[in-house]
Parts: sequence; C-alpha cells; structure tokens
Amino acid sequence: MKASLDCIPCLVRQALDAARMASPDPLVHKRVLCEMLRWTGEMDMDEPPPILGQRFHRWLREITGIEDPYRSAKDRFNRLALSLLPDLRATIKAAQDPLAMAVCIAIAGNVIDMGTNGNLTESEVRKSIDEVLAEPLTGIENGFRQAIAEAQDILYLADNTGEIAFDRLLIEQLSPPRVTLALRGSPVINDATLTDARYVGLHEIVKVIDNGSDAPGTVLEDCSPEFVRRFTEADLILAKGQGNFETLNDEPRNIFSLFKAKCPVIAAHVGVPVGTYVLAQPNARLLSSEGPGGSKRC
Repeated sequence: MKASLDCIPCLVRQALDAARMASPDPLVHKRVLCEMLRWTGEMDMDEPPPILGQRFHRWLREITGIEDPYRSAKDRFNRLALSLLPDLRATIKAAQDPLAMAVCIAIAGNVIDMGTNGNLTESEVRKSIDEVLAEPLTGIENGFRQAIAEAQDILYLADNTGEIAFDRLLIEQLSPPRVTLALRGSPVINDATLTDARYVGLHEIVKVIDNGSDAPGTVLEDCSPEFVRRFTEADLILAKGQGNFETLNDEPRNIFSLFKAKCPVIAAHVGVPVGTYVLAQPNARLLSSEGPGGSKRC
C-alpha cells in the first residue's frame, strides 16, 4: 500500500511525539522536527508508510543514542493489559460465542498504537475494551471461522505492546500448539518484541519468533530468511495492526488483517469510518458488522 500525501502530516506529528519521548531537550525536538520537515520533500511516496517510519525511527535512535525510546510507555501498557486479563478471560468464557468475543477484544487492543497517538492514555484503552463489551456481538463471518477451523499452521503477526496481552486471549481460542507468534526484530515505536512477548507470558503457550526487521509493519524484503520461510509455509496468517495491513495488503497469501482503523487513509482504503474495528482479507473485503457510533465492528 503506497503512502498518501495525508501520511506526511501524520509522520511529522509522530516525529515530534517521538522526539519528546526520547529526550527532554527542546533543542533535540527542534532538530528532529526540522530534519523531518526537510525530509518530507524527498520522500518516495510509492513506498508503504511503515518503510518511511522505519527510516525516521532509525535516525531518531542514532541521534539520541537511545535504543528503545518508548520503553517506559511499553512497560506501562503491558502492565495495564495484564491487569485486565483475568476479567476479560472470564468474559470470553461466559460469552455465547467465545471466538467472536476474543477476536473483538484483540482488535480493540489495537488502540494501543503510539504511532497514531503518542499521548495515548490508559483510560482510552479501557474505553476501547468497554465499547466491545457493551455492544451485542453479531458473530464472525463464516469464511474466517472456516479458515481458523481448517488451518494446521497459523502464523500470528503481532503489533503493539499491551495489545499482545489481548492477543493472548485470542490465541488461547485458536489451539496454541498450531500457532507461531511473530514479533518485530528490534524496537520501533511501541511495537512488541520478544522481550514483550515473554513479559506477558506468550512464550509459555506458543512458539515465539522475531521477523528480523525494525519496520513498524512486515516488509518481507527486510525480514530474516527464517521468518520469510515461516511466512511462506503457514497456511493461515493473522496480521494485527495497520502497519501489517499496509505492508501485506497486496500479498497473495491466506491473510486476515485485524485492526482498528485509526487513520483516515486506511479507513477510506477499506471503506469504513475511522474508529472501525476491522476484520478483512488482503483485498480489503470487509468482514465486520455494525457497531458503536454507526461504524462497523466485529
């Protein structure tokens, strides 16, 4: 999925958020913002936004000397998500359709995206979960349910910290022995790495690997040969988050994307309002149904 002109102000805003996350020094903030503004005139708009983000965040880490500028926020949202798990697990167990409930909770967790909202609060995360629990579920489209039932080898592409704790609830519904969880190869924004997967205990129930890349998406050309082999061998891929959607939307694989449409560009691409909880296949065939505020949801 190519970048849009509307991606430019988003990247500029993200640059300032990231600079403030990495350093308290206003001079660093100014340098980062000025460099980003200069760079916007040279961007290759034929590339997916996660590749543009990857280049900026590499540069940010280089000039600040901080390997993981979002570490404190990542730990905070991991702790929050873990504190919510017992009640959410009980909710799924009591649901008439546990798989559908687990899917919706996992997608609601995609709100924990500091690339789109650098000032995300814990109350916003709780609100996203509450929206899922307050609205009656209408079930999951049969194509998705059938794909889950038939899959022997599921590759689950994780997205953000905190969110991966909610992913665990969905993975528990998928029969974990057939699932491999893939995370980013090194820190970028608040995307989850192996460190975060172990923090929330995912290594206890599934095989966890990294993709060898620091892009906030899945750029196959930038991933390790081992990950690409697993990607090719999997008969079903569940891809969480907008970054994975942007980088894999044109891949001819059996992929289901699960994310909250937080960006107007992606929302328009899929054909839903901003704020929609989306379950879609690579060609953006929407599988979700009506939800809060006139939007669509699981």
